Parts: sequence; C-alpha cells; structure tokens
Amino acid sequence: MNPPANPAAPSGRETAVPGMTDAADAPDAGERRPRPVRHVHRDVATAPFIVIWEATRACPLACLHCRAEARPDRDPGELTTAEAVGLMRQITSFGRSAPLFVITGGDPFERPDLYDLVRRARELGLSPSVSPSATPALTADSLTRLRQAGTNVISLSLDGATAARHDDFRGFGGVFGRTLDAWQRAREAGLKVQINTTVTRTNLMDLPDIARLIRDRGALLWSLFLLVPTGRGRNLTSLTAAETEDVLNFAYDIGAAVPVKATEAHHFRRVAIQRHILHERGADHVAALGLGPLYRSLRRRAVRSGLVRATRTRRPPIDVGAGRGLVFVSHTGEVSPSGFLPLPAGNVRERPLTEIYRASPVFTALRDPDRLTGRCGACEFRTVCGGSRSRAYATGGDVFAEEPWCSYTPGTFPYQDELAGHLGTAAGA
Repeated sequence: MNPPANPAAPSGRETAVPGMTDAADAPDAGERRPRPVRHVHRDVATAPFIVIWEATRACPLACLHCRAEARPDRDPGELTTAEAVGLMRQITSFGRSAPLFVITGGDPFERPDLYDLVRRARELGLSPSVSPSATPALTADSLTRLRQAGTNVISLSLDGATAARHDDFRGFGGVFGRTLDAWQRAREAGLKVQINTTVTRTNLMDLPDIARLIRDRGALLWSLFLLVPTGRGRNLTSLTAAETEDVLNFAYDIGAAVPVKATEAHHFRRVAIQRHILHERGADHVAALGLGPLYRSLRRRAVRSGLVRATRTRRPPIDVGAGRGLVFVSHTGEVSPSGFLPLPAGNVRERPLTEIYRASPVFTALRDPDRLTGRCGACEFRTVCGGSRSRAYATGGDVFAEEPWCSYTPGTFPYQDELAGHLGTAAGA
C-alpha cells in the first residue's frame, strides 16, 4: 500500500475551494450520523435482496441508453402468464422476508396481463414494484389500477430538467411533460415514486435542477444511474473517472436534502465512507479527495438551490451488487447477475431460480472479492465496493477487471485507522 497522503495538501487535481465547507459538512452541523453504508440482513449467498424481472422488451420509445434495445413488438418467447406466476413462486422459495420484486421492461404496460401479474405477486406474498415507460398507456386510470392490483412503488425516468433535453434522450417529443404528469398522478393514486436519471455528458449540468424538481415535487428516492456501455448505451460518450468522482461527491452532498442513491456506481459506497470519516475529522473533502472543476460547478448550483444543507438524515448506500444480492431474469427466463451484465447462468424454465442463484459458477464467482484484479483487487474498499462488474465486462470483456470509472488509488485515503473500522464491519456483515 502507498503511504497515506497528507490531508492538508492538495491531492493532485484540485486545491481546496474557499466557501466549499458549509453546515452540511461541518462536524457540528447537528445532522444525525448513521452508518455510512447499509448491509442487508440476510446471507446474500443464499438469497438475493432484489429480483428484477424484465417482463417484456416491447416499448414504443427509443431511448438512447436502452440496455434492452427495446422494440415495438413483443417477443413470442416471453414468459407466459403461467410461467411468470411460476417465477414468482420460485422467488418466494428463497424463504421468509421475500426479496424485493421489480417488474421492468421494455415497458411492462405492453403486457395485457400486467395487472393480473401484480395481483398474483401480492397474493403470493411479494411486494411488486413496476418500472413503466412514459407512454400514452401511463394514464391516471392505469396508475390507479396498478395501485389497486397491489403495487406500492413505481419508478419513472427523468434524464433532463427541460423538455428539450429529456425528450431528445428518449427519442420522442412530449415524454417530459407526460413524465411530470404521471409523477403527479401516481402520487395522487397513493403510489410512491422513484425517479431514475441516467448520467451522461449531455445532462451533467442538469443534475442540480433535477434534484430541485425532486425536492419540490417529492419522491421516495432519486437514483443516479452511471451508464454501462451496453445495448444502445454503447453509442453514448462515457464520463472520465475523475468526472465520475465529482458526480458521486455531488450526490453525497445533496443527500442531506433529497433521498439519493447511485446505481452501477459501487464506489459511491467508498465515497460515503470517506466523506463520513472526513466529516468526523473536520477535514476539507475537496482537498483530501482531489475533487475537480465539475464538482465545484455542480456544488455551486446545488448551493444556490438550497440543496446542500442538513434537512434530512442521509440515506446510506446499500451493499448489494450484481450476483451478490441482485439477480435479473430476462423476458425469456434467462438468469444473469444483472440486466447490465449479460452472463447467462441458467433459465427458470429449466432450473429453479434458487438453484441458479445459489450454485451457478457465475454467481458464486461474483461473490468472491478475491477474484478481483487490478486496482479493485488491491483496494482496501473491495469488500464493500468491488466496482461495477457490469462496466468492467462491458468495457474490456473481463468481469473481474478493475472499475474503469474509478480514479481511487488503493491505500491513499489519509485516515486508514478509521477506515479499517468501517471496512471491518462491512466485511463481517
């Protein structure tokens, strides 16, 4: 390991910025300090925390980032209604405290049996969430019916703070307005709403404005998704590792004002631990972490919008990853560790999901941090982070390679003694 850096000195990319420490960062801010990372209360080697089912790949939109490369028509090879109910029964076989169950797509509303599937899931003891597309099918009536069938939570995508930005990303006009309307109608129907935003180079400066929308309109959660270059997303320009670091620290900042998580950004857990320790030490996070001009710009915009203040308890990121607490089932029943990591491990039409998840070589390997290579393999955060296996695979074909969007050099965080305590807790959870 390299010797710890001097926390009082710039770390290469950016010096401390005057005025960047405020009430949300000061040790006496009065903000309650929960654990920086949450751990699921189950053995993720035997049962997942969340099961995501791609009910269909049919969708009338043409989103630039679409993992599924959705198409207008349904695949005749989709799981039938009876097979889908069988999948739900397999999910309940993981035992008490069933995994979270998300029905995604494509657009799940392209399946005429969606309401029946939600109802059956609820009858079997699952709590189904639905991730629809903002199409003409997403009406006040359809949202009410979804709630009556047994859904409590839906997720909607918002990839720009303006109609021009969002609609360009989604491939059709009018989607932004329809999304905002569905957001309001869903809340009126008694549904909780998660907002998903795919972070790209084109919408970086929209992030504070989207966060303000979420604060003002209300949402269960804001999920910032760091692009994995798969599906149509292969054509989008990637962020640099340094820019990613700036975005994740911005996300940490606004977590004091809006509930935020990061998807396919496992190093957000590292950032949360680092910022927690730096807060306790009263250290300047900009200097200690070497944050750059993108962070300064996002932070300024967030401060002007009143988003950087201790108005709520932060939501710690949860220690779950592809194959390690998360499992994905495709529209044809193929099982993989994640929708963004297309490594087939079996099919629920041929083997039980419980058996695939617990015993497949793909899944068992992903649960072994000793398989990681490069900087991820040498990193002290590997048991709680481990990097995005999906992004490593998509960019280089090696699922165990280092996370390409991480700039951290193992061993350089200045407070290794405090760090050891947090990682010891994580490793033993």
